[in-house]
Amino acid sequence: MANFFPRWTNWLPLKITICGIVLISAVCGATWYYDTPKYTRVGYQPVQPVPFPHDLHVTQLGMDCRYCHNAVELAAHSNVPDTQVCMNCHTQVQKENPKLQPVRDSWTTGQPVPWVQIHRTPDYVYYNHSAHVNRGISCYSCHGDVNHMPVVYHAKPHSMAWCLECHRAPENFLRPEDQITNLDWKPDDVEPAAFVAKYGEPAGVKDDWSQKKHLTQREIGLTLKQRWNIQPPTNCQGCHR
Repeated sequence: MANFFPRWTNWLPLKITICGIVLISAVCGATWYYDTPKYTRVGYQPVQPVPFPHDLHVTQLGMDCRYCHNAVELAAHSNVPDTQVCMNCHTQVQKENPKLQPVRDSWTTGQPVPWVQIHRTPDYVYYNHSAHVNRGISCYSCHGDVNHMPVVYHAKPHSMAWCLECHRAPENFLRPEDQITNLDWKPDDVEPAAFVAKYGEPAGVKDDWSQKKHLTQREIGLTLKQRWNIQPPTNCQGCHR
């Protein structure tokens, strides 16, 4: 009796199975790689009720981050500035600017400006803002170069892996406490003799770092890490309490 199907169809189930495995693996791999904060959060730039230019206020006018976000060093959560903070200046400066009408309306009605929050930690994550700021972690490390942003956007992924990069090696990010809100700070800005006189050197260092022309980020970070006894948790309980 003649074969009803061609001989090549004997391999068809195996080919379909292999193609299915490859397709499912590709979908899982793409989801694992792209469906992460690195791709879903970074670049998020919502339209705000008032187009507040951070580059103008910080870089051109020299305003400190803490003037508007005045709880960053004191509270577990940073704060969005209230209308009073805006009106401290804008009762006199640009007081007729139509872009500031939502601020003036808020001032008149007592209702807050409906700012769209960009950086928000999930409820299942414990994060203390003041603990980081008071121990050498700059605004730049988590929020990027906000001082050069005409419109603020989400610059860092804020994922668990991203957080662990710092917790496992904080020396790569630490800086002197008086440079926390200086977003343009670079390790080369540190004067080695003055730094060593104030913070000393890590244990086991044999060279005299005060005689160096420049200190690296790692040298600065290791010094501050030991000086402040920084030991970030790297287990689950540290952030998921």
